[in-house]
Amino acid sequence: MFEAPMPADDAAVVVKRYAVFGWPVSHSRSPWIHARFAEELKLAMSYSAIEADLDAFPAALAAFEAGGGRGANVTLPLKMLAASKCKALSPHAQRIGAVNTLSRLPEGGWRGDNTDGAGLIADIAERHRLDLRGRRTLVLGAGGAAHGIVYALLDAGIASLTIANRSAERADELADAIGDPTRVHTVYWSDLRDAGAFEMIIDATSAGHTSARLDLPFSLVNLRTLAVSLNYGRAAADFTGWARAARCERVLDGVGMLVEQAAEAFAIWHGVRPDTEPVYQQLRQQLGG
Repeated sequence: MFEAPMPADDAAVVVKRYAVFGWPVSHSRSPWIHARFAEELKLAMSYSAIEADLDAFPAALAAFEAGGGRGANVTLPLKMLAASKCKALSPHAQRIGAVNTLSRLPEGGWRGDNTDGAGLIADIAERHRLDLRGRRTLVLGAGGAAHGIVYALLDAGIASLTIANRSAERADELADAIGDPTRVHTVYWSDLRDAGAFEMIIDATSAGHTSARLDLPFSLVNLRTLAVSLNYGRAAADFTGWARAARCERVLDGVGMLVEQAAEAFAIWHGVRPDTEPVYQQLRQQLGG
């Protein structure tokens, strides 16, 4: 757990409690990221990682609230469940149906937001200066991670969005929820070999956290393909390794998105957005480039 030091001249400062919930979550870099943000802005706060699966999450969240928790991030596999546990949702989170940021309401209970899409676009378009407009895009996965980014991609001007999920019903449900049949389509996982090539492929699956392999065909790639994993570290290795072998033009992991979505959450909680570039560079060095 990270706990920011209190200013030396004010021992009465209250240290506000924040956390990240997920399963697994011990690998999470979020506590370290929020530690750097708090140091930058001289805020007294604590931020811990709390492991909770789908069954344990409601009780763990209630205990966190009872213990004075002020805000939390939510990661796999809890984002859609977290939305159902909120007393209020931001318009964006309501549209998405998945939450990655919780803020304590004055009267008790939680308000849910989702900063994943904003974080992804900030990393791709602002940090890496890549134009998303006109890209035929394939998103792999239809869970909470996919829900968090698809609307932001469409708003950024991609040409079309194709969703593939091993459970085809979930892909269809997400496409139907988006409600844009002229730009949004689904494809069976078994038919990916015949789906054509895409200018952007995003791995929003949880495969990197399990022993599952993505087993993707190289025919998905053309000369302009940008491959993006929403995972980082070892969890991204299978997809990014495939993308490099397929000779994608650019390959990105989820480190930049992780930092940017954290900054968006930090701004929701504290009213100021920290400078993300120093934190991104330090984290990139820690992870080996």
